[in-house]
Amino acid sequence: MIDQAASILGLSQLALWHGFVVFLRVGALVTLLPGFGETAVPLRIKLGLALAFTVPVAVAIDPFAGVPDWPDLAWLLITEPLSGALLGVSLRLFVLGLSTAGSIAAQSTSLAQIFATAGGDPQPAMAHMLVIAGLALAMMAGLHTKAVIFVILSYDMFPPARLPDAETVSTWGVGLVSKVFALGFMLAVPFVIVSVLYNLTLGVINRAMPQLMVAFVGAPVITFGGLALLMLLSPLMLQVWLAAIDGFLLVPHEVAR
Repeated sequence: MIDQAASILGLSQLALWHGFVVFLRVGALVTLLPGFGETAVPLRIKLGLALAFTVPVAVAIDPFAGVPDWPDLAWLLITEPLSGALLGVSLRLFVLGLSTAGSIAAQSTSLAQIFATAGGDPQPAMAHMLVIAGLALAMMAGLHTKAVIFVILSYDMFPPARLPDAETVSTWGVGLVSKVFALGFMLAVPFVIVSVLYNLTLGVINRAMPQLMVAFVGAPVITFGGLALLMLLSPLMLQVWLAAIDGFLLVPHEVAR
């Protein structure tokens, strides 16, 4: 009986250490995870979410060998939060890409200064609306389950107890940043095209009738056109953005290729 209790105690101790090491990576990720890691979410809620994410990840990956001693534990306290922070930043970049698309669209349609501080960060109302809608859509599409799979796959890219390779991180990061900003500009392309056509038309009218105050005539047109274009295109923009972030969550290493 004593031997069985000792073996059970040893197994529970190994399980707790295994869960703690996983929590180091998951906790850093949750603080930056879109939707779950927003500044409006209280710290206690984030801690509970980190613990909730830790359980399925710890069950899915291979257990770590033995109980770490103090040098190994100190090393894990450095490597695992760093890996989790890299994963969180990579997902946060997609939110930045959506915000960039909204900012480009607002600037193109002369709506950049309307309610420019609608959110916690100073950004146009159009960008704020797209970010909130994108986060809500991602949560409805199962971001929590995809994030768990994302963390499990991350152990192939960033093995535990090892600092992320600088060359891999740089290649992966540069590819991800270029992909995200290309995505943001692609989402805002219709607004840029409309803005170019509007300004060309306004220039032709001004040359034809110099006495006409074209700015007063054209301002309501571009404002209404920008809002109408946002109403028509925002569902497609959010669908494309969601497909991009879903593809990255399922195959995160493809960006580095």
